[in-house]
Amino acid sequence: MTVRESVQKSGPVTTGVGTAGRPRRVVRAVLRSASSYVGLGLCLVVWWFISAVYLPSSNPTAATLLPNPITVINTATGMVIDGSLLEHVLASLKRVAIGFGAATLLAIPLGIAMGWWKLVYRQVDPIMEFLRPIPPLAWIPLSILWFGIGDLQNQFIIFLGVFFPVLVNTISAVRSVEPVLVRAGLSLGAGPFQLLRGVIVPASLPGIFTGMRVGLGVGWMALVAAELVAARSGLGFLINDSRFVFRTDKVLVGMAVIGILGLIMDRLLRRLQSWLTPWSVR
Repeated sequence: MTVRESVQKSGPVTTGVGTAGRPRRVVRAVLRSASSYVGLGLCLVVWWFISAVYLPSSNPTAATLLPNPITVINTATGMVIDGSLLEHVLASLKRVAIGFGAATLLAIPLGIAMGWWKLVYRQVDPIMEFLRPIPPLAWIPLSILWFGIGDLQNQFIIFLGVFFPVLVNTISAVRSVEPVLVRAGLSLGAGPFQLLRGVIVPASLPGIFTGMRVGLGVGWMALVAAELVAARSGLGFLINDSRFVFRTDKVLVGMAVIGILGLIMDRLLRRLQSWLTPWSVR
């Protein structure tokens, strides 16, 4: 039997280095992810120290004004068990998803058109700059008269909060495309629409995603403002309703859940951006 035949019968040689190194890579990945939340952990420690140690020594009623993190976690656990927290979360997520989706579906094509065609920009820019300084909260009285108290009114306010950041960033992204890329497309014989589809839109995606992330944050702020005034469910309603009965622990639960949901949605947008535009991720 030759050496080659014996190797073929015995199968591939494994050293075990890859198997032994896999747990180390997993541990390093976990530590790398955990290191991103060190600042958040320090904020929780400071919050616990102020609410559980510093304030009670100077003000005995401080526990009701600023509950400590453990009290807030216990309250959140009870709300999860009785299902009330999930009801408010689903209501707010539905409103944010519809308002954010409608705003991006309209703002991105309009922003690309305004950034690419001067005629569209000249016609739409005065209208945009007239409406953009008006805060979404200023539309709440009119939106209540138009849509009543309910989901549609909340979604309209969120739409206004998301629309303009996405629109402005999209226009800026289109206008910031490197002229070299445009000249390269023209030299290869690309027509106007081919250039727009194959060069301008892909090169503008990082800026568009930045606008979407900014708009998402503004949308959550607009949601809370709308639900404080005109809603019967949702996290903003939970915060406002708990204020009337002096349940500051529930107020903090609502605020914390909004922060967690916003963090998760921002991470999802970042993952989508890294998948669609891997060249823009450093």
